[in-house]
Amino acid sequence: MLSLYSRCFSVVELNYTWYQMARADAVSRMVSKAPEHLLFAAKLTRTMTHERDVNWREQLALFLKGIVPLKKRLAAILVQFPPDFQRTVSHRNYLAALLDGLQELPVAVEFRHVSWAVDSVFAELERRQVSLVVVDEPELPGLFPALDVVTNPSLFYVRFHGRNREGWRSGNMQKKFNYDYSEEELCHWADKYIGSMTSRAERGVLFFNNHVRAQAPRNAQKLAQILVTRQALIDKGILDEGKIGYSL
Repeated sequence: MLSLYSRCFSVVELNYTWYQMARADAVSRMVSKAPEHLLFAAKLTRTMTHERDVNWREQLALFLKGIVPLKKRLAAILVQFPPDFQRTVSHRNYLAALLDGLQELPVAVEFRHVSWAVDSVFAELERRQVSLVVVDEPELPGLFPALDVVTNPSLFYVRFHGRNREGWRSGNMQKKFNYDYSEEELCHWADKYIGSMTSRAERGVLFFNNHVRAQAPRNAQKLAQILVTRQALIDKGILDEGKIGYSL
């Protein structure tokens, strides 16, 4: 599957490292089979984000050891927090300590609760050169909104979760990510967000998480096609690069 995937895409987000601790031997085998152009993002294990085990420092040490084979191919470590991780003093202190432990690596942080959508958070991430994960998800009370914010000049990071409002309300994972983006929705993202972000970062990665019925690869290929078309129009002088610009 990895060889097939790499024919179409240049970066892959590893979700399995959220469910189980990364092991260097398994990661090394995977990297050895991947073509040289393929980069990896690896999700931090759930014991440090969702369960927040009291022994998280030991967990982090194991994780860092497990991903050593990825380092030369690493786009970012994805630190994804759940909706109940609200912006409290204890959570802010925990996040600071966790980022201190990851400071030698490229890191992207995804918040699911709206309380983190404040300028002081963005400023601290910028100071640390940590990428804020920009999300597309349903507009529901309490969820983190879609924002045109870049906190790391080296990398912007976008995740498309779909807009299945009823699925998100139900909590059913199969319903939650069952969504197919329309071309109009993808064009809106290209125009409103991606063009702006590419002017403020050296590169960006875009991932689709609406995977239930294989919508994700189709939507990703469509968005790539949209961006390539717009870049061609810019190169021909048909579109104003001052308004819309993309680094592909």
